[in-house]
Amino acid sequence: MSILRLFRVSKTLNHHDGALMPDDLEPITERRGGVVDNAIYVNGIRTNSPASLDETYELLRERRGLAWIGLYRPTEEDIHSVANEFGLHDLAVEDAITAHQRPKLERYGHTLFAVLRPARYLDDVERVEFGELHVFIGPEFVVTVRHAESPNLAHVRRRLEENPELLCRGPEAILYAILDQVVDEYEPVVAGLENDIDEIEDQLFNTGDETVSRRIYELSREVMEFQRATRPLLGILNALERGFEKYRVDVELQRNLRDVQDHVIRIVERADAYRALLQNALTVHATLVGQRQNAEMQHLTESSLAQNEEVKKISAWAAILFAPTLVGTIYGMNFDYLPGSDWIFGFPVALLATLATAIVLYLVFKRRRWL
Repeated sequence: MSILRLFRVSKTLNHHDGALMPDDLEPITERRGGVVDNAIYVNGIRTNSPASLDETYELLRERRGLAWIGLYRPTEEDIHSVANEFGLHDLAVEDAITAHQRPKLERYGHTLFAVLRPARYLDDVERVEFGELHVFIGPEFVVTVRHAESPNLAHVRRRLEENPELLCRGPEAILYAILDQVVDEYEPVVAGLENDIDEIEDQLFNTGDETVSRRIYELSREVMEFQRATRPLLGILNALERGFEKYRVDVELQRNLRDVQDHVIRIVERADAYRALLQNALTVHATLVGQRQNAEMQHLTESSLAQNEEVKKISAWAAILFAPTLVGTIYGMNFDYLPGSDWIFGFPVALLATLATAIVLYLVFKRRRWL
């Protein structure tokens, strides 16, 4: 079992009835200018907790140790302060100030600069919230610049302080522990996305809700954003692995890195599968909507045809009744003289002509299937 796995066991033992103890939550209340935690470590043991950055610099000059400065949404003054003290590159400093960077790993001389995109799933609104974390790694310092609530770096710090054997391996151990925490926090996000996809499938096939397309589209955007946060981690971990021999990274840290890399590969594969599922769901939804529209059009067509049949019947009977109505109307006029009125067969002939006209019209309409 790797040392990072032992961290997870110790983390579980610190829980009480499955709930996080109050000290497991990283303090959000800022100290001076966004410094949330500041410590000097010697041989993996926390020896000092300076109250200011200047005090940290003085202690670091007096003795050989490792400084870990944790910043939460710091001011430009704080970032420039650590940049001037540790000689951070201007481009990395600019990225830390402006934020909104893609995940990446860059090396400037002896300083390593990493940008990570942590994420957490918000159950109440069923949405994924993405943060941003910048990590500066030097021979004798680690500076973390956090621009969101996650990840819980206080938890990472506590796990490392409880395991001096790993912490004494150098600043790379802190970077790997941070990577492990970020990747671990991806697991609830993956579970939340999977649950949302299951709900969409039920909504798609069972309820027939027309608004499901909007939900599929919104969830697809979150999955794509999640992919943009996780997929670059593969390149970051590969770059770190390529530098093992050159920078003489501890063997145990190499094992820990590969363990984190395995987790990232699984998460990236699941994110890819979720995106494919959502694309298929959107296609299926479009097909179902098209089928429903076709069924509605067919129903309207059938109704229109039935209505046309009724109109033809009414028109046919109206035409049949037109002949006797016309004759009756003419003979109902009060004229002094009407054709055939003085002929004995005039009235019967008129009736027969009227009846014959109606029969002929009936046969014509019947032949044309109007009746």
